[in-house]
Amino acid sequence: MAGTAPDVSALLVVDVQPDFMPGGALAVAGGDEVVEPIAEWMSSGRFGHVVATQDWHPAGHASFATRHGRQHFDVIDLHGHEQVMWPDHCVQGSAGAELHAGLPLDRVDMVLRKGTRPDVDSYSGFSENWNAEGERVPTGLGGWLRERGVTHVAVCGLARDVCVKWTAQDAVTSGFETTFLWELTRSVDPAGDDALRRDLEAGGVNIL
Repeated sequence: MAGTAPDVSALLVVDVQPDFMPGGALAVAGGDEVVEPIAEWMSSGRFGHVVATQDWHPAGHASFATRHGRQHFDVIDLHGHEQVMWPDHCVQGSAGAELHAGLPLDRVDMVLRKGTRPDVDSYSGFSENWNAEGERVPTGLGGWLRERGVTHVAVCGLARDVCVKWTAQDAVTSGFETTFLWELTRSVDPAGDDALRRDLEAGGVNIL
């Protein structure tokens, strides 16, 4: 239609970092398999913008089991919500926290570091997890995308059932048409993939 602004799309590359690869601190099985195809999508020219999120935790972060003297993958209450106790991972300045060297970072318009506050986790690229005041504070990604006219986002990366899921769900809540690039993700717990797919679709996420 004449006078209608064209749709602008963005590729959201979530936490493609060595600590989430085999041999990393919080390894996701097959996590390394997504690097090359994601790199191809980043370089494809089919997106108006490419954003990379980067887990970037201070040492002793509230999500680390070592901080609480707990076992890995225990679940505790943190600010009134369930918090998984993760292995220490993506610690600021560590090699495991770097964006993977196989990504064409010259294609990235913005790197969004998340999980930077010691007492609040941040799975989603759009909002932190709940803080002590019971709020989920926006990261600013939604506003950044809207300012550039983005209407549709495609989400990929690691891990499928945690940070990619939360990012996709928050993208819908933020008003973006959202596509989940299923084959460009891997799960911490693949046994839950069928239920995850149903939940995403029920929440308005398009699965590709």
